[in-house]
Amino acid sequence: MNFSELANFIWSVADLLRGDYKQADYGKVILPFTLLRRLDCVLEPTKKEVLAEYAKRKEEGVNLDIFLKRKSKQSFYNVSPFTVPGLLADPGNIRQNLIAYIGDFSADAREVFELFKFNERIAELDDRNLLYMLVQKFASIDLHPDTVPNETMGLVFEDLIRRFAEASNETAGEHFTPRDAIKLIVQCLFVGDSDALSKPGVVRSLYDPTAGTGGMLSVGQHELHKMNPGAKLALFGQELNDESYAICKADMLIKGQNPGNIRRGNTLSADGFPFEKFDYSLSNPPFGVDWKKVLDFIKTEHEKKGYGGRFGPGLPRISDGAMLFLLHLISKMRPPAEGGSRIGIVLNGSPLFTGDAGSGESEIRRWILENDLLEAIIALPNDLFYNTGIATYVWILDNDKRPDRKGKVQLIDASRMYQKMKKSLGNKRVEVSDAQIAEIVEVYAGRKVGAVFENEFKVPLKNNGRDAEPEAPRVVSKEFDTKFFGYRKVTVDRPPAEGKVVKVKKGQKPYDPDLRDTESIPLTEPIEAYFKREVLPHVPDAWVNPDIKDEKDGRVGKVGYEINFNRYFYVYKPPRKPAVIAEEIREMEKRFLELMKGVVA
Repeated sequence: MNFSELANFIWSVADLLRGDYKQADYGKVILPFTLLRRLDCVLEPTKKEVLAEYAKRKEEGVNLDIFLKRKSKQSFYNVSPFTVPGLLADPGNIRQNLIAYIGDFSADAREVFELFKFNERIAELDDRNLLYMLVQKFASIDLHPDTVPNETMGLVFEDLIRRFAEASNETAGEHFTPRDAIKLIVQCLFVGDSDALSKPGVVRSLYDPTAGTGGMLSVGQHELHKMNPGAKLALFGQELNDESYAICKADMLIKGQNPGNIRRGNTLSADGFPFEKFDYSLSNPPFGVDWKKVLDFIKTEHEKKGYGGRFGPGLPRISDGAMLFLLHLISKMRPPAEGGSRIGIVLNGSPLFTGDAGSGESEIRRWILENDLLEAIIALPNDLFYNTGIATYVWILDNDKRPDRKGKVQLIDASRMYQKMKKSLGNKRVEVSDAQIAEIVEVYAGRKVGAVFENEFKVPLKNNGRDAEPEAPRVVSKEFDTKFFGYRKVTVDRPPAEGKVVKVKKGQKPYDPDLRDTESIPLTEPIEAYFKREVLPHVPDAWVNPDIKDEKDGRVGKVGYEINFNRYFYVYKPPRKPAVIAEEIREMEKRFLELMKGVVA
């Protein structure tokens, strides 16, 4: 059974709920029941051994966890004699028996159902005479990993969450990231360490501070096992939303991961791993979400801990906290002396250029680039994500760059690498195929500057070929020195007009405030040479104000950094010939007249 068939089957449960529950509340019933059946199926093969071990040791007064997990061959267990199908044998007591069954799970698994407030759902369903029918429905499907692999099960949960989010007008994208986008990020992260990751028995850690339902972590594990089946990847994550956290934790339980490595809470104000460092980190933080709720906490950490905390370089504007997650991830990087770390994070266009010289955003970019942490930025296609159609970018960071990458930043325009989906999912109208992902990763890993791949499909020729446009490149890569993105914003003053009285500080050269201007001079060029070439020919009496200096380096002018991605990849398109435009207008007029005939008639 494929994921769409299974998702449709589970969704059919909604037919039983219609009338008794609002459509927006279906997920509160269907999701925990799906998880319950999944865990039930996972434990079924070792059920007898676990019950025998429990009966043998329950009177010994020892911690049974280690013994029962060993027998269940999982990181969780259940000591109830019931199973989901077995509950159907006693219809009159199904409510009490199901509550007892949930209570007999080990602590981590039991927490999953507590977060869904499942006992309350059970009572509601029983009061509405729906509980037996729900149990009967889920008892009829096999959700064992041998029948429904973990990857497929993850897709099922994501599909269900998306449907529930749409039904309740919530944002599905807050809970998960499309698998094609995750594959691209993960493969870029791992390809940079392909030699180390191919070694037998290699152990690495992967962290997601905005884990959602765990999709990024799951794909990370899957991709590493494809590279090296003997590799071990310890997964860590934190999630704010209770239901997403519950699903993520259940997924970790089934995968045999340590469920304690998934923490609940706000990553920015309550870091679940304050002393941990990780080999790899990845994240798709929310775009354009303000951080007013955690303002006091973050400002305090910034001011008191400085660079000893997470937010030393600066704070972005309150209306968008995405760069706070970027700083948080950098704080989790393992030092180069211990092997270093790599980060992949999805951001919108704002962190590339928002903020003038001296602003929080500019200072964060400055710190990242001057410390040579940024390795590459990849522009993704629009309409790739469920909750937004805007431009998105993957930032790849590495604090232990290869020698040939040091001092360099690779920019990759992969915005044309997509294929249209047969059916849109929210705002997601396109997808990146596995072959296209491989091409992007090849350009990234090989640093093929100026690389161009042929389109898989030809752009249709307009006007029967009379106005054929040249085909655009699919993937283009360019490389720049880190200083290329920096500039020094100097203040340019001019003397006041004759007879105009101005107030200035003692010892300050008189200037006209109405004529004051600024110039942004590339860091790669001396101020004097630029000023002589670009300013003095137009305003010979101007000068650079020497009193306005950068707070950090003490030199004239404030330093700023921005990455104007689109400017570097702009391709000039000559205007169409006048004759072609005239012909198009004549054809439009003909169609308009034909339409008007129908209206008049």
